[in-house]
Amino acid sequence: MYTIKEVAKKINISEHTLRFWAKSDFFPFIKRSESNIRLFDDNDLEWVKIVKCLRLVGVENKAIKKYIDLCVIGDSTIKDRYRIITETKKKTQKQIKNLKEQLSLLEYKEKFYKNLMDNNIKDSWNPMNKLL
Repeated sequence: MYTIKEVAKKINISEHTLRFWAKSDFFPFIKRSESNIRLFDDNDLEWVKIVKCLRLVGVENKAIKKYIDLCVIGDSTIKDRYRIITETKKKTQKQIKNLKEQLSLLEYKEKFYKNLMDNNIKDSWNPMNKLL
């Protein structure tokens, strides 16, 4: 069994976030110790991992709760859960494509500025330099 502090370290999220998720009922089977401390087992860690994944790709808490509720209902919801995961995957692929485009632009600008510095050249693209 793991405490919130141990889970946070293990999964690389803040204790605050983990507590918020627990209060949001994202972990339907966590237990509490006699002193009311939340305790996670290895199965609960799998719940934490999927919640973290969904949050990192931008899924809203309400939608995550719906997904968790469907999981708890059982196998009769597999098609619904499949749809949620595939739609989330498509959105994530779009995000990745957009991020790659942004990264490409940043890499271009990085090389541009490196060239300016290495060759002691003024930035001709900076509108401020046209005023001087």
